[in-house]
Amino acid sequence: MTPDWAGPPPEVRVPRLVGLMAADARSTAAGSGVRLVAGDRPRFHELVVDYVVRQYPAPGTEVPRDAAVTVWFDAGPGEGGGGAGVREPRLPEPSDGGLRRELDEPGQPVQPGQPEADVGGRPERAVSP
Repeated sequence: MTPDWAGPPPEVRVPRLVGLMAADARSTAAGSGVRLVAGDRPRFHELVVDYVVRQYPAPGTEVPRDAAVTVWFDAGPGEGGGGAGVREPRLPEPSDGGLRRELDEPGQPVQPGQPEADVGGRPERAVSP
């Protein structure tokens, strides 16, 4: 027989899902009384071997039974894997470097073979660009 009063839904603790494969994460969540949501995977129910790399809320958080727990998965082959960010050529490329004499005035040309100049108490050799 059920009581006439209905209290708040029982609270459950969010399980640790990070590191689990999708199939294991689903069964762990179901056994703990929470629902999984995967915004980055529209066909989440079909995933088997993708690994959970992040979850919200954190493990151990108390939530109402059947609350949604959002999980994110690693990027698999063909999904931009590597995880180190965008790698693209940067243009313009940096110059080859080299020493350049500090100019007294903007636009003052640097002449090859110019004698040493005293800059800051130490001699510096002028170098062409």
